[in-house]
Amino acid sequence: MIRNKKILFLHGFFASGQCIPALALRECLEGRVEVLTPDLPIHPKRALELIEETIEKEKPDLLLGNSCGAFYAQMLAPMVGIPALLGNPHFQMTAFLKTRVGAHQFKSPRKDGHQQFVIDDALIAEFAELEVVQFDYCTSSFKDRIWGLFGEGDTLAHFESLFLEHYHKSFHFPGGHTPTAEEVRDWYVPLAEKMLNDLCQ
Repeated sequence: MIRNKKILFLHGFFASGQCIPALALRECLEGRVEVLTPDLPIHPKRALELIEETIEKEKPDLLLGNSCGAFYAQMLAPMVGIPALLGNPHFQMTAFLKTRVGAHQFKSPRKDGHQQFVIDDALIAEFAELEVVQFDYCTSSFKDRIWGLFGEGDTLAHFESLFLEHYHKSFHFPGGHTPTAEEVRDWYVPLAEKMLNDLCQ
């Protein structure tokens, strides 16, 4: 039984807590599992602080991250002792951001109403600092408690081999980098439920 469990969902860099994967997770698990979907700051250190504060307050049973959110989940899961499901984790955010310097808009609405942000050298430097230490907290006890889910049509992140240098459980789904609502239902939710059943008793 997975009732009365909590999942903390960590969205991708251009997204928000109202993105399609977040909404689909909440809908699919409504009445059984509470899904927390906060808006994450674009600056990684602030994002990690908010995630840690949320974990301390809400005591989630599982972290579920997509893309940049999976980058955060991988770092924090061993530190806070919570299993994590990483959807298309992006472990080289600096390379991703360097080709996108300038002004942008979030792809889904944020609660504070601010939809514009800027990628600059300072932001890239923050991610670079974290990339160097991102696997430092990986321990032998967590090699089976962090699972990876990789889209076979993902054109942005290709890090399954790097993931498997540190963790054992890797799965595929026939989708792209950002899952559709149907892919969340068919692939993300069953794996999340299995993790809640098997690892979160």
